[in-house]
Amino acid sequence: MKQLLMLQQLLYLGSLKYNQSKFKKLMSDTKQKWVIDPAHTEINFKVKHLMITTVTGTFKDYGASIYTTNDDFMTAEVDFYLDTASVDTGNADRDGHLKSGDFFDVENHKQITFVANTYEAVDNDGSYELYGDLTIKGITKRIKLDVEFGGVIKDPWGNEKAGFTINGKVNRKDWDLNWNAALETGGVLVSDEVRISCEVQLMRA
Repeated sequence: MKQLLMLQQLLYLGSLKYNQSKFKKLMSDTKQKWVIDPAHTEINFKVKHLMITTVTGTFKDYGASIYTTNDDFMTAEVDFYLDTASVDTGNADRDGHLKSGDFFDVENHKQITFVANTYEAVDNDGSYELYGDLTIKGITKRIKLDVEFGGVIKDPWGNEKAGFTINGKVNRKDWDLNWNAALETGGVLVSDEVRISCEVQLMRA
């Protein structure tokens, strides 16, 4: 009977120690908020025009809700959005066409959103694949983005920054962005493939 009581005490102490350790870990794992630094961020896309040259566009208005566990970006919860009316390709007529029903239909679909949900490390040098849901014109498709993590550093004013280079490819027709024009020589005016090219700098909030 005495041995049984001792065994119960040992089990209790072991369980208590485990729970204390688990509690300490939970307390040390804190949610860290990050915000986009718009002065050092570019949200760009590129498409082929006439099948011979590349046109680059950018979105000027965007934002995101970003949280990590401690400073581990592989745990990041990312909910990104951009305003479709902020598209800018350097040509007012082309921008007007992109805002029309042929493309983004900004009157009815004011935002494009991306919600990240899966991260896969490619190597030990900060390269990984980011998977998430991209929603355009009410249509949601899963996409893959290639991410290069540049690291975390303090700027001269004491702000802690994290840098990322993000690239990817999508087919615009998957989101019913179907408009095109055939060329007399064959081919089309605008490529179906759209390349995503972003430089993103985050700041610890």
